[in-house]
Amino acid sequence: MQAIILAAGMGRRLGELTKENTKCMVPVNGIRLIDRLLGQLSKLPLNRVIIVIGYKGKELKEYIQSSFHIPHSCVPSVASVLRPSATFHIEYVENPIYDKTNNIYSLSMVKDQLQEDDTLLIESDLIFSDRLFPMILENPYPNLALVAKYESWMDGTMVRLDADNNIVNFVPKQAFDYADVDSYYKTVNIYKFSRDFLKNSYVPFLEAYTKAVGNNEYYENVLRILSLLNTHSMKAQPIGNEKWYEIDDKQDLDIAEALFADDKDVLRKFYGRYGGYWRFPQMLDFCYLVNPYFPSKRMKDELRSNFDTLLTEYPSGMKVNTLIASKSFGVSEPYIVPGNGAAELIKVLMEGMDGKVGFVRPTFEEYPNRFDKERQITFVPQNEDYRYTADDLMASFSDQDIQALMVINPDNPSGNFIPKADLLRLAQWCEERDIRLVVDESFVDFSDTRSSLLSDEILETYPHMAVMKSISKSFGVPGLRLGILASADKDLIARIKKEVSIWNLNSFAEFFMQIYNKHENDYLKACEKFVVERAGFEQQLRTVPFLRVMPSQANYFLCEVLPPYTATEIVIYMLRQHNILTRDCSNKPGLDPNKQYMRIAVRNHEDNTRLVEGLKKLKVKS
Repeated sequence: MQAIILAAGMGRRLGELTKENTKCMVPVNGIRLIDRLLGQLSKLPLNRVIIVIGYKGKELKEYIQSSFHIPHSCVPSVASVLRPSATFHIEYVENPIYDKTNNIYSLSMVKDQLQEDDTLLIESDLIFSDRLFPMILENPYPNLALVAKYESWMDGTMVRLDADNNIVNFVPKQAFDYADVDSYYKTVNIYKFSRDFLKNSYVPFLEAYTKAVGNNEYYENVLRILSLLNTHSMKAQPIGNEKWYEIDDKQDLDIAEALFADDKDVLRKFYGRYGGYWRFPQMLDFCYLVNPYFPSKRMKDELRSNFDTLLTEYPSGMKVNTLIASKSFGVSEPYIVPGNGAAELIKVLMEGMDGKVGFVRPTFEEYPNRFDKERQITFVPQNEDYRYTADDLMASFSDQDIQALMVINPDNPSGNFIPKADLLRLAQWCEERDIRLVVDESFVDFSDTRSSLLSDEILETYPHMAVMKSISKSFGVPGLRLGILASADKDLIARIKKEVSIWNLNSFAEFFMQIYNKHENDYLKACEKFVVERAGFEQQLRTVPFLRVMPSQANYFLCEVLPPYTATEIVIYMLRQHNILTRDCSNKPGLDPNKQYMRIAVRNHEDNTRLVEGLKKLKVKS
């Protein structure tokens, strides 16, 4: 068997990264694509590797020969970190008109070699799991394409399969239909062809196609013609959850570096993204905190039905959006300001704070991160579950000269909850001392009592109090970037309205607020369903022997990781082995530095069960 690598392209979309080198010379986490690929090929029973070069081909050839100590065309080994174990010859074929042709021409340049042996065909801009080559070689079918179920990040050639994994159609870009994505698979651009198929079917059609249509085409078009003959000459091998990525631009490279990072960097690369995890195929995100049961299908359908209008029309300004927020959340217009996520409002609120501010730690760090560290007064609960009450806060801050007090209720990550009556006692205590009380109730709808402070009566009774709420979390719409701040302190609300943009909300967020009240009963049912699921999930988590689960009234659990494991070990294990991302909280300020902690979000029952089953497969160390 031989391998053919197509590496003639210019990789323009990678910008300066391909100014001096072709795409396969781009490093991913310090290892060039070509190094990784040759290392993987060196473990296979190959007679030779043929590389079709073009753009910066001379530099690529010289690099391979110098880096891998190749005498003439023989490569005895490749990068030692990849542990090669085979010997094969490398040959080069040059595409001199790489800038005027497409990959069909590069492949046609090796049509004679294609007819000499069974062939692996690989495109050079790929990074993929070491298990993919064994997967395609161990499949007994002679003509095979590796394919992956369609994901939103994928571009290029799609295929349709029948029940026996025969490829019944190759779908070119111009025929792509988003209505059909559930039936699409993306070619991974790794193929296995028999010599007989290449000699008697593919190459003759390749010659006819290029003669009739030209060289600025794709080699998959020939496979498409063959698939339409109903000969079932090509089968597909779905790769399931195996990792791979096609690197066409800088964003692709960034994602690939996270997917294929080593253990010491993988969490930094994932956590540093602050979301956007939908770009990672089939990964379950147990880090970010949303409602798993809302919006309802009915509400989503209403949003979809207005998609074209919302996409192409300007949103309203602050005046109208304040009116809509007032209607949706039952607070008078002068008392409420909507924001582009709670984060926008937190920034403006904290930057306008005078004097010293009291914080409870551990907590949601966005608040203290937006405030001068020298003016922070911190209370840390002195118990292993990080529980605290309104009385604890009043006792701790009674002799402190603070101008404001921040309370997250339920708190993040502890899940600690102060009942409404006690919170109002704290509000009265703050009123008497002229202290601004800021209550972030982003998770309160997940509590057993759903005891919100958003009402004119409460706000007017405690004018020093401000109530923050992230709509993203409890309403399950983080992509909309929507939050609100409410207070009877009209000067505070007016100041914040002046400091945020007049168009700080997009049309989708505005429309969500506009229609929310029609769907409020569905929201209440979703919250009730969530409370039941959280209770069951807590019981499941308590069966994991290396976790100590703390009670929570939010949509997450803070868990102490018991020896001999560390939180980092468990998080990396779950990501590598089960494609589940959880949060290592061990370094969070306020948590015991001598212990290990994870925060685990609550998702739906199926996802929660999958997480627990994955954790249980990690055996306790002896």
